[in-house]
Amino acid sequence: MVLVLSCSAAAPDDPEDTARSHSATTSLAKAVTGNTEQQPDDGKLRIIAIGAHPDDCEFKVGGVAAIWSAQGHHVKFVSLTNGNVGHWQTVGGPLALRRRKEVAAAAKALGIEASQVLDNRDGELMPTLENRKTVIRLIRDWKADIVFTHRTNDYHPDHRYTGVLVQDSAYMVTVPFLCPYVPHLRQNPVFMYFSDRFQSPNPLRPDIVVAIDDVIEQKLDACLCMESQFIEGGVAGNEKMIPKNDAEMAERRRQVREHFSRRFEAIADKYRDKLIEFYGEEKGKKVRFAEVFELCEYGRQPSPDRLRKLFPLPD
Repeated sequence: MVLVLSCSAAAPDDPEDTARSHSATTSLAKAVTGNTEQQPDDGKLRIIAIGAHPDDCEFKVGGVAAIWSAQGHHVKFVSLTNGNVGHWQTVGGPLALRRRKEVAAAAKALGIEASQVLDNRDGELMPTLENRKTVIRLIRDWKADIVFTHRTNDYHPDHRYTGVLVQDSAYMVTVPFLCPYVPHLRQNPVFMYFSDRFQSPNPLRPDIVVAIDDVIEQKLDACLCMESQFIEGGVAGNEKMIPKNDAEMAERRRQVREHFSRRFEAIADKYRDKLIEFYGEEKGKKVRFAEVFELCEYGRQPSPDRLRKLFPLPD
């Protein structure tokens, strides 16, 4: 269970009690958000990606995150669940701890600044008020300019409810007296959706497509850090998928690398027209790997030109 700050309690009447309450509540907020110090205001973008499981952010936005990080921008990945049932053989605390270590290694491979896994149970995430408040605090604490998450039409309930929680936090992050001990944002962030293949009730709208050729090896390295999911197969794996020696591990890693290379190539091919629009015909036709995102209408609505300038795209 995630430690959650109750924002609805009445403030104490006594000034000393008020001060003690504020100090204790601030400590609770830090435990929830992972904050240990005031976030810098250095003119760089602050990006937070909030996924359902410890692999969602890495898989969906790892490439552009690596590009942003190399440019000095601040990127944080959050998983709202601990992934404790995401394997065919291992379950519970040992798997949750393993997956936490995997995403920490993936964060290092991508060069991002922070990665956090909350302790909600995998497969049991619900769009509750307390979880919404936790998401509000996370976004505020990071002082996010851009927030990524899942669309709400998705096969997995954790993905859907993560999308709902983040959508419900849009605008509310600017309300001063909701969760008042984490300062509200003066400006609603830009909210973006990860890509997916689902068509109903509406397919993904490709508002932004980013070439990730220059960082594809980093992204593949990050994927390979998550061995429980991509080497051993996650919930769909079996005993035969576990390498028994170094040679088998090398071969399995090669297979996974090739598989994901094809996946990210398919995105570039599917959205080739948008790549040409953003990069010009000559370069757009040559892009091999890409990530694609949709603008959520619940957040700030920049003009197409301003939205483009937020991303690592050519002028």
